[in-house]
Amino acid sequence: MDSEERLAVFLDYENLALGAREHLGGMAFDFGPIADALAVRGRVVVRRAYADWSYFDEDRRSLTRHQVELIEMPQRMGASRKNAADIKMVVDAIEMAFERDYISTFVMCTGDSDFSPLVHKLRELNKRVIGVGVEKSTSRLLPPACDEFLFYDRLEGVDVPEPTPARRAEQAPTTRRETRLKAAPDPVPSPEVPDEADDDEAAGDAAALDVLVAQTLAGLQSSTGASVTASVLKRTLLRKDPTFSESDHGYRTFGEVLRNLAERGIVELGTGPAAGDPEVSLPERDEAGDAFALLAAVVAASDGPSALSGLKNHLRKRRPDFSEKALGYRNFLQFCRAAAEAGVVSLRWDDDAEDYLVTT
Repeated sequence: MDSEERLAVFLDYENLALGAREHLGGMAFDFGPIADALAVRGRVVVRRAYADWSYFDEDRRSLTRHQVELIEMPQRMGASRKNAADIKMVVDAIEMAFERDYISTFVMCTGDSDFSPLVHKLRELNKRVIGVGVEKSTSRLLPPACDEFLFYDRLEGVDVPEPTPARRAEQAPTTRRETRLKAAPDPVPSPEVPDEADDDEAAGDAAALDVLVAQTLAGLQSSTGASVTASVLKRTLLRKDPTFSESDHGYRTFGEVLRNLAERGIVELGTGPAAGDPEVSLPERDEAGDAFALLAAVVAASDGPSALSGLKNHLRKRRPDFSEKALGYRNFLQFCRAAAEAGVVSLRWDDDAEDYLVTT
């Protein structure tokens, strides 16, 4: 653990929450995908979010479940204190950079270019800076200033709802002020069932463990570029879920889990730096071609047309490391449209089912 990166996370919450509502089909901001993305990059020791929480009453519960410290910056009626939370966030970050030498990486969750001087100063102090923001609400000046920048809508676990054909004409843009003063709108119905809900329902299913291990391993390989050992993989799983235990899935040891996955071709095991700590990797594949073939096989195995909702989970039962975002697609619907353009499947909207139907 001494060699692991220590991360401090600062959230400009108003920027992120309103950016998600305005540019991602009205969806509510969820810190979970950010927490998972950071888990493969190091150990998060500080999580702070800054906002006037009277505007985000429901959001507070979600952040508290993720152990985020809420910093209250109230906005007085009749007075403009737009930058109050921003200034407090900058002061705390600089103070932490000087007082806590063990923190090696600062994660600035915002799309506001006003934070560029802070990013430059942190890098001047020999700190690594990771930025996180909603793509359409992020200033083009901020990402180049960071060592790494993650767009929230591209993270694994963020499924941006796409308007159905009947609702596209009804949508009208809203201003930032209007969105902030009114209650959060109901999310636009998505043609795809969120993965998180399906994973919760299948917590006792072995397929859920396959998906968790495969996705975590894929994230480690892409973020570090180095070989991943079983011990590093296990620590990352515990950072994602501190209650994780292989015994809950019927295994005595984590090595037994990996051997079972290797026998089924989900992972590959190699000689590690120490006995009992093998290197773990994903099998090499022709990703795009295999993914389209997998989609066609799953659809062909079903009786009649397959509804888009839930189809992704059927793919993951066959190949747990499947991820359309790793292939460059923003969401599963876009992936299916690409498969349809390639002539692998057919995709059409059905008004009666209120969903897309996929056929071979």
